[in-house]
Amino acid sequence: MTTAPTEPTEPLWQPDEERIAHAAVTRFQAWAAEHHGAPADGGYPALHRWSVDELETFWQAVVAWFDVRFSTPYARVLGDRSMPGAEWFPGATLNYAEHALRAAADRPQDTALLHVDETHEPTPITWAELRRQVGSLAAELRALGVRPGDRVSGYLPNVPQAVVALLATAAVGGVWTSCAPDFGARSVLDRFQQVEPVVLFTVDGYRYGGKQHDRRDTVAELRAELPTLRAVVHIPLLGTPAPEGALDWADLVAADVEPVFEQVPFSHPLWVLYSSGTTGLPKAIVQSQGGILVEHLKQLGLHCDLGPEDVFFWYTSTGWMMWNFLVSGLLTGTTVVLYDGSPGYPDTGAQWRVAERTGATLYGTSAAYVMACAKADVHPGRDFDLSAVKCVATTGSPLPPDGFRWLHDEVREDLWIASVSGGTDVCSCFAGAVPTLPVHVGELQAAGLGTDLQSWDPSGKPVVGEVGELVVTNPMPSMPIHFWNDPDGSRYRDSYFEMFPGVWRHGDWITITDHGSVVIHGRSDSTLNRQGVRMGSADIYEAVERLPEIRESLVIGLEEPDGGYWMPLFVHLAEGAALDDDLIARIRATIRTELSPRHVPDEIIEVPGVPHTLTGKRIEVPVKRLLQGTPLEKAVNAGSVDNLDLLRFYESLAAARRG
Repeated sequence: MTTAPTEPTEPLWQPDEERIAHAAVTRFQAWAAEHHGAPADGGYPALHRWSVDELETFWQAVVAWFDVRFSTPYARVLGDRSMPGAEWFPGATLNYAEHALRAAADRPQDTALLHVDETHEPTPITWAELRRQVGSLAAELRALGVRPGDRVSGYLPNVPQAVVALLATAAVGGVWTSCAPDFGARSVLDRFQQVEPVVLFTVDGYRYGGKQHDRRDTVAELRAELPTLRAVVHIPLLGTPAPEGALDWADLVAADVEPVFEQVPFSHPLWVLYSSGTTGLPKAIVQSQGGILVEHLKQLGLHCDLGPEDVFFWYTSTGWMMWNFLVSGLLTGTTVVLYDGSPGYPDTGAQWRVAERTGATLYGTSAAYVMACAKADVHPGRDFDLSAVKCVATTGSPLPPDGFRWLHDEVREDLWIASVSGGTDVCSCFAGAVPTLPVHVGELQAAGLGTDLQSWDPSGKPVVGEVGELVVTNPMPSMPIHFWNDPDGSRYRDSYFEMFPGVWRHGDWITITDHGSVVIHGRSDSTLNRQGVRMGSADIYEAVERLPEIRESLVIGLEEPDGGYWMPLFVHLAEGAALDDDLIARIRATIRTELSPRHVPDEIIEVPGVPHTLTGKRIEVPVKRLLQGTPLEKAVNAGSVDNLDLLRFYESLAAARRG
């Protein structure tokens, strides 16, 4: 098994004493020490140890610190702590949307949402106006017969109407679910048909990359294929009239009504998120009102250090869990930036311009975008006023060491860089941002509070300084309450609890270092295992994609019927580059010297592109299946892929190999 260096190098960034003193997590620790027996000394490591050793006391402290409003008090914090099926705050009732709109009472004219399109001009929406629209829409949903537990769906871009619809749904106790309008009809139906929505919010189209994209035909198909719909709401982003039988958005948000917040049990479903569904129907993951509320207060209020004076911008779409996480910025009274447009329009530096124009204090993006900026010779610190930005956070894939250095050099030396890792499955982070800890190149700062994150070898033994399976050994409030249409819970158990019963196994390779940080090596289900030495694909990508000629890469390890092992590396080249003998030699030398001579690929093959899921993750397992001879229609769910034609290349390659 490969090991990762755990000797702490010099930190790339170290918070100064003033920042540590002012961080919410520092104040929380002092308060929890006084009121709940937390350790007063020892900083974050001591607080984290306490938070997992005294799990119930920790969460009791969190709900008190953030003044969670229980309309019916809880009997205890954990009724049952077994996984799956942990029972959080039994007896308690509350409402997520009520907490998301609390700032309207004290700061009605402050900005709750900043909407930005491809003109990059921000449009503010106040807390009072957001609350008014939610009140009006919630009343209309009730009038349409929406009751607690009914599903309400959105085929919407990242616009204020989507936030209003989510909060109004939560206010009535409905269950929200959304897809981005760049999803095709089949992808949307694979998701929405599972949950049988009673209302559908739609747009007529959206703008992306400087072009208008009409979606009226897709919406008509969705309406025809969702027989449970009682109402369709038309949002005219492109200015077209409502189709026959659809309600007009403006009519539903016109009234001035106080929102009525249905008080629901802590474990009442809040929303349904979906796995990428590359090899079958997407998993319909259900998370609870209370679980998301307390987990997101902890993540956003303590780990991200967000409060009323902050502006929170994360580049995302409504089809990715980061959109739900972004909306939860409202819980901490923070101004939330909704950017609807291409991440690289009109140029690669677009997101930095949005951060500048909105005064973002925490700006989140993907590791892929950071590396694209580095390759495109973007200079954010030189070309934009980013003085408000305290933290740049990345997720989606591990941020390579070069990404850390580039942010440090090109944005600002005194920049908190938070590479975070979690999952749609918990709509949160297992490890990542801690405002009071140093940042080491290539490492996530620490495991999250209340999260007993460990790295286990195949026998279930915790390891430090070695690559192992990412496991969580105690329950988190935002773990799924269940999957939709999984009545006996078997699909849920198989997804996380099959390898280590009673312990959450996430499917990532990680190293926990001896100084408590975390290194992510990629998905363990697409592990490269040569002669018993395992390596994550992310390690290969990080090394290979430093070469300027490589735009993107994909590596597959294939066990062959004769006992052999074939490991091809597919490369998508930058414009003007050629896969000649020199480049092949440099790729091989890079992997041999930086990683391992055993993981030098058997072949390096130029490809027209690397296929991704609809949320931008490289597709490894379906490509592996194609190369093993699985027909395309069985290897991948066609609706889950950004470009099906790219997969046909791998299918034809497999056929040629079998020859």
